[in-house]
Amino acid sequence: MSSITPRETVHELGVLDTFISYRETGTGSPIVFLHGNPTSSYVWRNVVPLVADRGRCLAPDLVGMGRSGKPESAYRFQDHARYLDAWFAGLDLRDVVLVGYDWGGVLAIEYALRYQDHLKGLVISNMMASIPAYNAYAQTVLMPAMDQAALAEIKRYEADKEYENPRYMELLIEQHYVHHVCRMPVEQWPDPVNRALNRLNKSIYIPLQGPSELGASGLLEHWDRTADLPRLTVPTLTIGAQYDTMDPEHMRWIAGQVQHGRYAYCPGGSHMAMYDSQPAYFDGLIRFIRDRDAGLFP
Repeated sequence: MSSITPRETVHELGVLDTFISYRETGTGSPIVFLHGNPTSSYVWRNVVPLVADRGRCLAPDLVGMGRSGKPESAYRFQDHARYLDAWFAGLDLRDVVLVGYDWGGVLAIEYALRYQDHLKGLVISNMMASIPAYNAYAQTVLMPAMDQAALAEIKRYEADKEYENPRYMELLIEQHYVHHVCRMPVEQWPDPVNRALNRLNKSIYIPLQGPSELGASGLLEHWDRTADLPRLTVPTLTIGAQYDTMDPEHMRWIAGQVQHGRYAYCPGGSHMAMYDSQPAYFDGLIRFIRDRDAGLFP
């Protein structure tokens, strides 16, 4: 990789009844980075420079998030997909490597199922292909491993809908976030991680995810594309991490279900493996892009 960091620029593109803000770095074939719910493209700020010598890196703020417009909308899945489709069309993006992280992984899978001919590569990062399977993993693996007294206290706050109680967030950080979201001491969390947690757009996050951090109960509760994975013929990389909120074995399984899949495992990493397991994360991602460009994949 080049030791010179390409200059980042920020743009706005009018789409439908609003606009999408996006960051752009580098030149060449497009590599699009979709962030999670309900953060912004800023989560990629320390990530894109490590990949920018491989192509034209584009990181949009999804509608209603970050610097993008916030139109009157129910912000259902189909609304997000409609605005994202309009952004892709407005920039006339073709031969894209599409990287979807967390909720962005849901959008990436759905986009690939609609427009495989627009893609030359798909990366599903830290996002299972089934919310029911994600909830089952949380119930049967993550929660039993927690301190049960602390878990009971968390559940009491949730039952009473005291999501704004400072003690609730304190417990989540102590018992969940530092183990499964970003495995670093809180005082060492990178700025993009802190922004992700401190600037939540709850008007979007809660309808999609539901209020609990220990499972999904919102509009995505029944989302499941496992049966459709064999339809994906585009070369696909899945990324999982040892301590992720998303089952790493499910991420490995996805790679075997698509037609041309590869799996990158991040030992010691969690949901934000791009920060707490960087060597493995970027070795897998850059190797995939490089091999795809060289015609060596799968």
